[in-house]
Amino acid sequence: MGMGLGTCFPSPFVNVTCYNFLMLHSFTYRTRGDSLIMSLFCSSRKILTWWENRTVPIFIHTLRATLLFLSLIFSISSTVYADPGRSGSQIPVYGYRVVHVYPHDRGAYTQGLTFAGGYLYEGTGGEGRSSLRRVELKTGRILQEYRLENRYFGEGITVLKDRIFQLTWRNREGFAYDRAGFRRLHTFRYDHEGWGITHDGRRLIVSDGSATLHFLDPRTLREVGSLQVREEGGGSVTGLNEMEYVRGTIYANVWPTDRIAMINPRTGQVTGWVDMVGLLTDFDARSGVDVLNGIAYDPDGDRLFVTGKLWPHLFEIKLVKK
Repeated sequence: MGMGLGTCFPSPFVNVTCYNFLMLHSFTYRTRGDSLIMSLFCSSRKILTWWENRTVPIFIHTLRATLLFLSLIFSISSTVYADPGRSGSQIPVYGYRVVHVYPHDRGAYTQGLTFAGGYLYEGTGGEGRSSLRRVELKTGRILQEYRLENRYFGEGITVLKDRIFQLTWRNREGFAYDRAGFRRLHTFRYDHEGWGITHDGRRLIVSDGSATLHFLDPRTLREVGSLQVREEGGGSVTGLNEMEYVRGTIYANVWPTDRIAMINPRTGQVTGWVDMVGLLTDFDARSGVDVLNGIAYDPDGDRLFVTGKLWPHLFEIKLVKK
């Protein structure tokens, strides 16, 4: 039971799996250009994907994956993941009904998603691969794109009036763009990681991967408040990722699960869970996709859309109470 050490790399897009000495986790890597796409699994379930430099020996990637897995194990006690339908819970749980399936760029590492003016807007991640896009819903065709500088790992996006706001992950910088031309107007800074962003019409709402939501003034781009998200019983809900403001409620992907938290923006209380398990077919789920991430809402048509990182489809869904 070795650690799968080696220095050879597979052909492009061929998966290779390496196991740790306890067989508790595994990771796969695929080559794409001068980079490796690394994916970490626990009990055969993918929980994380990241990009690495292809020139680094593979045993270094193996060691990093093992340390990352151990760090997740030792930090799990402070994390509350969505557990829809557990005994005694009074929080409503929703399933879904698929209304329509649209094409989605398989190369899009989706970090942000929103819908405005008849178009999807999408933010993608990955150093050297991050972008801001305007996308045609029916075809998945990219109509307009702005590529971020290589040093940035793009994260969540939101559209507020004639502006688009985009976060970056660890650079702690965000950008404001002109919505029509994707012209970058401002750069703003924050003192935490950037994950997801949405708005309530008055304030920008930002997640950082913890249980904290930050509220920003869209004019000054300075923080004006924060909120802790808690579930029934008072436990903090961490891993808050991509978000959308839907009819007075914040919908947030909870990384790395297949669930969405419905959050009261005044109290931080979770008011419902959406269980998205089984959205992808078994074939698609085994084809190199990453986690569920991406929620968009069309208020005019009352349409809710979801997708994930490197997913081949974007889904229009209706929620169904369980």
